[in-house]
Amino acid sequence: IETLSVLIQVFSFKTTGKRVFYFTPIHHHFQIKGWPEPKIIIRFWIISAFFALLSLLTLKLR
Repeated sequence: IETLSVLIQVFSFKTTGKRVFYFTPIHHHFQIKGWPEPKIIIRFWIISAFFALLSLLTLKLR
């Protein structure tokens, strides 16, 4: 998520001259928007767990 947000920001800025996020990596964007740090961490844990589960399910399908 962090790396993807940086890539999106760089690509967008180079092509359009505008920024998608206030600041990258993405967790800084949410900090600037006023989200408390524990909320950001919990959301990232949930997203990471989802993608880990998705990768395990994909592995079992083979």
